[in-house]
Parts: sequence; C-alpha cells; structure tokens
Amino acid sequence: MFERKHEKLAPPSVFAKRMAVSAAEAAGLAGAVLLAGIMGYHWIAGFGWVDSLLEASMILGGMGPVNQLPNQAAKVLASGYALFSGLVFIALIGIILAPISHRMLHKFHMEGK
Repeated sequence: MFERKHEKLAPPSVFAKRMAVSAAEAAGLAGAVLLAGIMGYHWIAGFGWVDSLLEASMILGGMGPVNQLPNQAAKVLASGYALFSGLVFIALIGIILAPISHRMLHKFHMEGK
C-alpha cells in the first residue's frame, strides 16, 4: 500500500489521496459502529430512533449515557458498547495516523542515507 524503504518519498498528491482513503475508512468504521449502537439501543433498551442515536453517539464519543436505562439487558448493552467504543476509538486513531507516521518514518529513513 505504501512505498517501500528503497523507493522515493511519495508526492504530496499521493499522500493526500492516502489521507482521504484513511479518513473514509475511519468514517465508515465509525458509522458502522454507531449504527450497531443505534440498533442495539432501539431494540434492547426500547428507545426511539432519535434517543437511540443520542445514546449511541454519546457513548461512542466518550461522553457517557444520557437517559436512564430501563432494564438489565440495556445496562449490559451500554457496558459492552462503551468498552467496544473505546477499542474502536483506538483503531480509528491508528487508521487516521498510519499514513502520517509512515511518511514521517520514511522521510527520516531517507535522510539517514
């Protein structure tokens, strides 16, 4: 996907394309996880679609729950979704920073020769 260490540094247009692809992949992953949370809150907790969106968005964003959870299953869902969202956040940062860190390390490697 990226250039190898013996190759020249990619031009800025290629780097911009890589960043756009990484941002799109991160947005797709975040959207899929948000959709899963919305459906879980709607079907398990019995919230309406807008309240489900609010709950899932707040948990995914790290802010915490908004509404009172009505039953034990909803509390288990919220707990699991919060833990899963933390891992997804780490993955999103990795996806977004991969092209930047690769370019930086590749440039440092080139300067060493």
